[in-house]
Amino acid sequence: MLLLALALMAAPPQRPSLDVASETRFVELALACVHKEYPNKIAHALNGDDDVRPPRELTPAFYGCYDWHSSVHGHWLLARLARRHPDAPFAARARAALAKSLTPANIAGEVRYLKAAGRVSFERPYGLAWLLRLGAELDEWAGERPGDADVRSWAATLAPLEREAAARIRDWLPKLTAPIRIGEHSQSAFSFSLMLDWARSTGHKDMEGLLVSRARDFYFKDRACPTAYEPSGEDFLSPCLAEADLMRRVLPPPQFASWLAGFLPSLPTTGRGDWLVPGVVTDPSDPKLGHLSGLNLSRAWMLEGISSGLPASDPRRGSLDAAARIHRDAGLKDVTGEHYEGGHWLGTFAVYLVTLRGLPPHAADR
Repeated sequence: MLLLALALMAAPPQRPSLDVASETRFVELALACVHKEYPNKIAHALNGDDDVRPPRELTPAFYGCYDWHSSVHGHWLLARLARRHPDAPFAARARAALAKSLTPANIAGEVRYLKAAGRVSFERPYGLAWLLRLGAELDEWAGERPGDADVRSWAATLAPLEREAAARIRDWLPKLTAPIRIGEHSQSAFSFSLMLDWARSTGHKDMEGLLVSRARDFYFKDRACPTAYEPSGEDFLSPCLAEADLMRRVLPPPQFASWLAGFLPSLPTTGRGDWLVPGVVTDPSDPKLGHLSGLNLSRAWMLEGISSGLPASDPRRGSLDAAARIHRDAGLKDVTGEHYEGGHWLGTFAVYLVTLRGLPPHAADR
């Protein structure tokens, strides 16, 4: 009986597959925002009167979805689902939206904006990490469909902005003296994970080496992360789980299993999932309080990622997978599109979760 229980806990999580109708709902959320200019929250350093311009002129490719990073990952959502379902009813509209945004003129405008004075830290690291994730998605899609001229064109068009984003990160990483451990955009662990996946997908060995080195510098000696202190009231990323999800990308399974024992020493081996309680959103229309809906989604994929990094027989996997299911259910029910400022970005987090984007290639539904 004990061997059977261990085998069941080691099995990958059994999740209902998402049908095209459900994915259509997420596409509609992105289509409703990627070219919706207002309301808009600009994180913008003014260098003079000429910088007082509407978002569509400042950042002509990524001006929608309330803020720049949400626009970037809204485009990622469209690419991800159009790639997965090229014959779905929504695919043509998703492709049309990508074609409208990813033009040489628009991307040249984005590069100019990024290079302007006073913007060295613009969208660093979160927005730049999502930009790289978009680049990797387009690159992989073009590799799968070499005869698709549009996808090849979009990947090539984005490349100059992708190179500039990577250069910004490459210049920043050696200067960063400590990790950023908060639960919002500036957190380093989650962005390192996105960027490491990009580096490996696109063959940027230098960036891969730099990110692995910095992750080891910042996190390898960490012990007893205080999950009881989570979440803070406006978190959408878990500091503890994001770090563990990064380190499973950095360490081989036996070493990661040992590291995790010191990092999350109270992680149950009983298969129960109630050791981590989902966040509760009291006002989904509030853009900060609504972050907790995203926290539940990101916790779910991070828990699955941590589980995937452990040896198949590790008894902690059952509790990780059970907590992931609880958070998945709590998070997905909040992805409604009802409150724009509070939920314009949640479709991306849902798609990242349900398409297994953060998991190793052998586990992802590609």
